Amino acid sequence: MKLADLFNEGVNDPGIFKAVFLAGGPGSGKSFVGGEVFAIPSANSFSPAGLKVVNSDPEFEYFLKKQGIDPKTLGKMTDKQFQKVTTGPESPREKAKRIKDAKEKLYVHGRLGLLIDGTGDDYSKIKKKVVELRKLGYDCYMIFVNTSLEVALERNAARDRVLPEKLVTKIWKDVQKNIGRFQGLFKGQMIIIDNSDRVIVKSGKPTFGKVVDRMIKQFVNSPIKSKIAKDWIKSQRGK
Repeated sequence: MKLADLFNEGVNDPGIFKAVFLAGGPGSGKSFVGGEVFAIPSANSFSPAGLKVVNSDPEFEYFLKKQGIDPKTLGKMTDKQFQKVTTGPESPREKAKRIKDAKEKLYVHGRLGLLIDGTGDDYSKIKKKVVELRKLGYDCYMIFVNTSLEVALERNAARDRVLPEKLVTKIWKDVQKNIGRFQGLFKGQMIIIDNSDRVIVKSGKPTFGKVVDRMIKQFVNSPIKSKIAKDWIKSQRGK
């Protein structure tokens, strides 16, 4: 995509200047919830709401497989083996992060809507990104997907990319500690979804409630409030 196309798409995009953060530990089902709430096909990196998905996991799995590593075996690796694929500039994880960062930079340059898929175990990292986006005129929202530790471990074991149990447990505990801090950061722009026991409707698809759908859609479709954002749109249309 050319830079000019990004500008045009940004100005006319339905999710312009909206950033939705997904938070929840491994096995919480946050990526699943994001896909269902925003009707994102599994093979796509964008939603009909105009939000671009920011997530390094697909590229991480790609680089693992390129090295002949089955993502299912991550949970069985020794600490040394796991560190080798997740740390260092040439590791699959770091390569994936560089691609994710490059995509995100392009999206933000065009002020496109964002669906930032992360765990939420590092509060300072999310706070920094929220502050940066707000300075650019973005409205920020968080969907916190919660489960019990037992459910998280069960789902992790059944995933295509299985993480070591002790890592899942550590991240789960760190994420739980941040719930109150996230509520303070996002204020009224945050919703907590209990995904321990999804409700299945007649269509065979899970539902998280009409209230959830209404709150999130209201946020994404609400008029832009920031003067910074309004001035940016005006300047781009002037070009």
